[in-house]
Amino acid sequence: MERAIMWILALCAVVGGLDRLLGNRLGLGKRFEDGFELLGSTALSMAGILCLAPLLSGLIGGTLAPAFAALGFDPAILAGVLAIDMGGYPLAVELAEDPLVGRYAGILVAATLGCTVTFTIPVGMGMLSDADRAPFARGMLCGLVALPVGLAAGGLLSGMGIAALAWQSLPVLLLSALLLAGLRFAPRAMLKGFSAFAAVIRAVTTLGLIAGAFSYMTEVEIPGLAPIEDAMAVVASIGVVMLGSLPAAELLQRALKRPLKWLGERTGMNSASATGLIVGAVSVLPAIVLVRDMDARGKVVNAAAMVCSASAFAAHLGFTAGVDAGMLVPLLAAKLAGGAAGAAIALAATHARSVPHSAAES
Repeated sequence: MERAIMWILALCAVVGGLDRLLGNRLGLGKRFEDGFELLGSTALSMAGILCLAPLLSGLIGGTLAPAFAALGFDPAILAGVLAIDMGGYPLAVELAEDPLVGRYAGILVAATLGCTVTFTIPVGMGMLSDADRAPFARGMLCGLVALPVGLAAGGLLSGMGIAALAWQSLPVLLLSALLLAGLRFAPRAMLKGFSAFAAVIRAVTTLGLIAGAFSYMTEVEIPGLAPIEDAMAVVASIGVVMLGSLPAAELLQRALKRPLKWLGERTGMNSASATGLIVGAVSVLPAIVLVRDMDARGKVVNAAAMVCSASAFAAHLGFTAGVDAGMLVPLLAAKLAGGAAGAAIALAATHARSVPHSAAES
């Protein structure tokens, strides 16, 4: 199955590249270019943390990991609070006592909970207007409730047994419950906390990039620092996959235009809301930008889906293909199942808008 996915992405890269040569007649050449142009921002956000992964592993391994292991949990789960491409994966692999749990935490947990904690919530709440923050936070609540569905789907497909999966996921579920309570009862305090946490992650990433660049250019070895060339190799692999995944996502969006329109009509959401469900699965930032054009129900539903589905067909797919292609199917299962469950819960928790469809579109 993994090879089939990679072949599809490779063919889409060929089509996108040829369209670029022909002047972007199909609109796929631009998406091909976008995949390569994202290399810079991708490297800036993750290369430094990849360089620091061994040091962070040693730090956590000497402090939190022993206590965590004493309770019967694999220390790799601790890394799941970081996004998959912001240090979650390499840290989980370094900390893992069981390689299978390391893959589960570093890819599945980090691509859902970790992405939500370190990126979607702080960035989304920071970008949105005051009026949009409330429905966005409500959607995050619904998405966190659905998180176990995504983790169960992906975890079982990754080879974990039901008992092991349930036990190792317990810390994740407890953290999700705390996030639920915080977003429900103290949203402003949670926003400040998430923003501060995101600022710390950015600072650590920059320091790692500085150290890696210095070591590379001066040939001075820094103990515990992974070579920046290795980090950039991971970044490059993501960029290569995105050459195909972005054109593929564009084709998927076009193919689903009518079903999305039908979905919007049946659920009482406007076109921006329906489109956001696909856009968010490609890249979460454009979906957050679209929130301002969504109706009230769509804002909640999209935020709920983002908890698991964010960046499924671009950055996270590319990262996983580069470091562990065998986890592509579990990753997509976790993201799509969790995203669908989050959207369903949000639809059940909200009401279709009472204004006419044409009024909402305007």
